Amino acid sequence: MPISYSTLRAAAASPEIMVARSITEAKEFGYKTAFLCHSHNDRQLVEGFVNYARKKGWRIYIDWMDTTLPATPNRETASKIKSKIKSSDFFIFLATFYSMNSRWCPWEIGFADGTKPIDKIFIVPTVDDDGDYHGNEYLQLYRRVDVATDGDLAAWYPGRTQDGIEVSRL
Repeated sequence: MPISYSTLRAAAASPEIMVARSITEAKEFGYKTAFLCHSHNDRQLVEGFVNYARKKGWRIYIDWMDTTLPATPNRETASKIKSKIKSSDFFIFLATFYSMNSRWCPWEIGFADGTKPIDKIFIVPTVDDDGDYHGNEYLQLYRRVDVATDGDLAAWYPGRTQDGIEVSRL
């Protein structure tokens, strides 16, 4: 089932979001690293997902926490984003109303699709407070991250349900 906005908001309330200062640093400590594609309008949802992932030993790159990026997006921004996507172990797309309507998010997943193996790309579908599902159409080409029946995060192949074949625990 998709992760609800309320679940992510609750996870955001957990103390202390830990992110590695760099992808290199995270890899040196043996953490899985991921570039999180998201909308800046979803800050609280992003913080909640990062808390979930952190508890599983992942370190997530969040662009708005990167002080080396220019204040106004430009060619340098695009170059640095490409570099972060390439150097991260995984690419994760947090599918929300805002990210599905973003100008940057489709560009980022398109770049990731062209540079990363398909098994390194994950979609996190969500359901908002009105019950609207986010994460359809072309995003169904990739493995999705959902909440498993035990409350943990897990990944499934496209078209599979929790009753189907579970790929991996995150």
